[in-house]
Amino acid sequence: MNGHRHPAPPPPGPVAVPSSCCSGRLQATAGGTSEGPAKNMAVDPVCGMSVDPQRTPHHAEYAGRTWHFCAARCRERFLADPQRFLDPARVQESEPAPPGSLYTCPMDPEIVRDAPGVCPICGMALEPMMPSLDDGENPELVDFRRRFWLTLPLTAAIVLVAMAGHRLWPGLSGSARTWMELVLATPVVLWAGWPFLRRWATSIATGRPNMWTLIGTGVLAAYAYSLVAALAPQWFPASFHEHGRVGVYFEAAAAIVSLTLLGQLLELKARSRTSSAIRALLELAPATARRLREDGGEEDVPLARVQAGDRLRVRPGEKVPVDGTVLEGRSHVDESMLTGEPMPVAKAVGDDVVGATLNGNGALVIRATRVGEQTVLARIVQLVAQAQRSRAPMQRLADRVAFWFVLGVIGVAMLTFAVWGLYGPELSWTHALLNAVSVLIIACPCALGLATPMSVMVASGRAAQAGVLFRDAEAIERLRQVDTLVVDKTGTLTEGRPAFREVVALAPAGDSGVLHLAASLDAGSEHPLAAAIVGEARRRGLALSPAEDFESGAGTGVRGRVDGHALLLGSPALMRAEGIDVAALDARAQALRREGASVMFLAVDGAAAGLLAVADPVKASTPEALARLHAAGLRIVMASGDGQATAQAVGTQLGIDEVHGEMTPDGKVALIERLRREGRRVAMAGDGINDAPALAAADIGIAMGTGTDVAMSSAQVTLVKGDLRGIAQAIAISSAAVRNMRQNLGFALVYNGLGVPIAAGVLYPFTGLLLSPMLAALAMSLSSVSVVGNALRLRHGRRAA
Repeated sequence: MNGHRHPAPPPPGPVAVPSSCCSGRLQATAGGTSEGPAKNMAVDPVCGMSVDPQRTPHHAEYAGRTWHFCAARCRERFLADPQRFLDPARVQESEPAPPGSLYTCPMDPEIVRDAPGVCPICGMALEPMMPSLDDGENPELVDFRRRFWLTLPLTAAIVLVAMAGHRLWPGLSGSARTWMELVLATPVVLWAGWPFLRRWATSIATGRPNMWTLIGTGVLAAYAYSLVAALAPQWFPASFHEHGRVGVYFEAAAAIVSLTLLGQLLELKARSRTSSAIRALLELAPATARRLREDGGEEDVPLARVQAGDRLRVRPGEKVPVDGTVLEGRSHVDESMLTGEPMPVAKAVGDDVVGATLNGNGALVIRATRVGEQTVLARIVQLVAQAQRSRAPMQRLADRVAFWFVLGVIGVAMLTFAVWGLYGPELSWTHALLNAVSVLIIACPCALGLATPMSVMVASGRAAQAGVLFRDAEAIERLRQVDTLVVDKTGTLTEGRPAFREVVALAPAGDSGVLHLAASLDAGSEHPLAAAIVGEARRRGLALSPAEDFESGAGTGVRGRVDGHALLLGSPALMRAEGIDVAALDARAQALRREGASVMFLAVDGAAAGLLAVADPVKASTPEALARLHAAGLRIVMASGDGQATAQAVGTQLGIDEVHGEMTPDGKVALIERLRREGRRVAMAGDGINDAPALAAADIGIAMGTGTDVAMSSAQVTLVKGDLRGIAQAIAISSAAVRNMRQNLGFALVYNGLGVPIAAGVLYPFTGLLLSPMLAALAMSLSSVSVVGNALRLRHGRRAA
């Protein structure tokens, strides 16, 4: 942005200026005309007001120009981030939509809105799809808490009047007590219970019966019956009268509302804890970045203002603001907050750094490569949020069961009402109403509806903290069923970067001499094996000589002249073609190949001089990871694009059950399809573009987080660390989550299976026991809380098992 460019003039007419900005001391105008500012007037770049440069005391120098402001506050805002006001288009393009800008229903996740509101299906308050550090306390939680505490004294009073009013106030008539209860209960039911009644109405209007259908019906039945009894007691036969009045149940309606509010408060508090993993990830990112300007200056800017291509300074002890590449400096970066690895990683010019990681003692200058929603941290947060919102197959079954269950419960409540009214003992219709309301309340399927979403949310959050990202709930549920793991070699089992292994020299050439000649010749090659040889020579401090007449063969090797010697460096085929006898080196070459190394021979002036071996080293964590996977009962199959001999060598070294070399992307897909036809549940782990088809073909695709975006987009599970040990951990989390889901579903079904008959009064003929609506409401609330509490155990590892 050119600092001499004038900002666009403000639009004609008055400009709305916050009083905190300009303090109302200057007239808010656009220069008085539609043509712009008046003559000799300047424009405040922050608020757009016309400013007299001679009269205002507020000025600032930036990019070779003096800017004038209407107030000190405008000047402060400008100096904090000049580009924000001088180039608004740039700022607008670089600012991502704030997290949480989309809202969804916790019960019906297919509902997505761009603003808060209520779900059109069930009437529940919409919640942010992406938690944000800027979010305050859940508004619904705040609202419910206010309704609960303001009406709790009324509920307590009405219960006291209903249960003991005739003892506490013997002279109080039955009619007076009825009216007292009506006055106390009405604000509780109609104001505190309004959110539930609205959801009840929505469920009826949309034909989607749910937990609110039962709660609303129970509350309205008790309240409406009691209201009619209070207003028109003459309509009721003598059998409905007790203690000098028609029996009313305002206390039941009020208690149901208060207890339901209490249950919702406990549930919302617990649910807010399930997003703690996402909030912990969001807190990793720094708030600002130090950007280097083109004029050589530096400025601290909000993270949202950083664009790809910006140069940023990362000082010792600071967090890396965004993903980038090191341009200057050396340091060690602690990446444990994203990968879990405790050892800092050395970073130098050309190395990549990840946003939110912690810089060590060195200073770095980086070029931003991925910002906003494209950073590794942002993608992790998005994956976790997406997984938490998804519905597991087990939940979809529970949803279908809940739909018919609600209809069935309404039928049972009607049958209970009829049977008790027609065949019950004294005050039969009173018992009929109470028992029918108890059935409706205790059978509320909220525990059934919460059974698996809570497990999914907690499990995905815990997995993210362990470096495992599930794409959706189905992946969590299915991973535990895997019995065969197909793995790529390069980048999955190995580091993916060829490393120098060994040099063997024949007399009179020494090891250093062979390495010096080979590295000097290979300095002009871009092959990864050549880079490993050149890197080893430089590590040993060998000075390389210029190569002449350099030629590269098609997959066989290279040739040229170094220090006056004619050199050949390459495969046995190249040596045979040139008549070079390498028999003296064959034994060692074969041994190295069996160990998985690639071998190149060096010939000097027509005679064998030695060999050099380069290998892609096995990750230090791979043996332990494979041991864990074998212990978990998995069969390990390696499918590598390397030659069969090299692949077999690595497979034998690691104890892999089945090895396939020279595999093309289509060949890997065919292998997976064959294993699936044999009845195996197959997971595929890979990191490259060539692995994407196989990842998509497997029952579960597992991408290394250190690999390509294509691989990660094709997989259901991503390992942030690129460490196979994460698969064993992911399987353990999957098993614990599914076990937790089953426990929750089992509890919900047993609770309803026992609660409905008891509420209907099946035990009455044997024990004389009846369940009051208040106890039914309390049991319903506690059932929801117990399901959420059981799900939260997943946060604590083995204790969740």
